[in-house]
Amino acid sequence: MRMLWIVAAAAFGIDQWSKHHVFYVLDLVTLEHIPVVPPLLELRKGMNTGVNFGLFAANSDAQRWFLIGLTLALCAGLLVWARRSFDRRIEFLSAGLIIGGALGNALDRLLYPGVRDFLNMSCCGIHNPYVFNVADVFIFAGAIGLVLFSGDRSKSKLAP
Repeated sequence: MRMLWIVAAAAFGIDQWSKHHVFYVLDLVTLEHIPVVPPLLELRKGMNTGVNFGLFAANSDAQRWFLIGLTLALCAGLLVWARRSFDRRIEFLSAGLIIGGALGNALDRLLYPGVRDFLNMSCCGIHNPYVFNVADVFIFAGAIGLVLFSGDRSKSKLAP
């Protein structure tokens, strides 16, 4: 469990640092668009009041508090699952990435109308209109890690 807490704290800190740096040090608040390696990587100002890809976006306080509560409940559920079921470092690492990223986005919802997004990536003539943040990368990577590396390992212990 120690690894989970360390990774969650690191993911949370990196996410919050990246948002502060991009929005206030690089001044994305004013500029709204900073080409880095166009079109592969651009920084674009975004505020997501919904869930992934802006689905169910609304500007109501009730929805905002619902999403904060849902995030906290899911993080608590993942902690219980990790404590009861995980026994490999990769599982704790993956859960820590999810929890740290989710809490980073939840803090944004507490402080702002929604989640601050700024990363935009396009390639090969396809324009991607969506923006995301470092927390989203951590959540996605953690989810992939849990899908690939957790589960019932009893089958591998059976004799052929």
